[in-house]
Amino acid sequence: MKIEYLPHTADIRMKIEDLSMQDLFLTGLKGMNNILQKGFCDQIHRFYCRTRIETHSLDYTNLLVDFLSDILSLSCTEKVIYCRIQFIEFSESNIVADIFGAPVNSFDQEIKAVTYHEADIYKNSNDKWETNIVFDI
Repeated sequence: MKIEYLPHTADIRMKIEDLSMQDLFLTGLKGMNNILQKGFCDQIHRFYCRTRIETHSLDYTNLLVDFLSDILSLSCTEKVIYCRIQFIEFSESNIVADIFGAPVNSFDQEIKAVTYHEADIYKNSNDKWETNIVFDI
């Protein structure tokens, strides 16, 4: 797992990398959560909220952006940071998963949107899946 935050004007640009496609999605969630509240998921050992989420899209790249957007929307409306994912179904165009989280009083940084700008999942020279995700803040 690798998360790197890169400079970007008025946004937060995050480069993520991982060994498997499912792990890349988990890394994306962890990176987004660290923006919402740094280290929150590392400190939580009991999850009080469980939600089933279904996301459908055209391909892995769009699916990742849509998946993170769906979770961000839930986080903002429910005031919950979702730290764990249990995939029930995972394919190039579909995710069904249970997500587990804990309530928060506030976020360190609010994220307006997960954007498609610069998102493009590919296998890098280290034989790992990689992409950039830009968050509108």
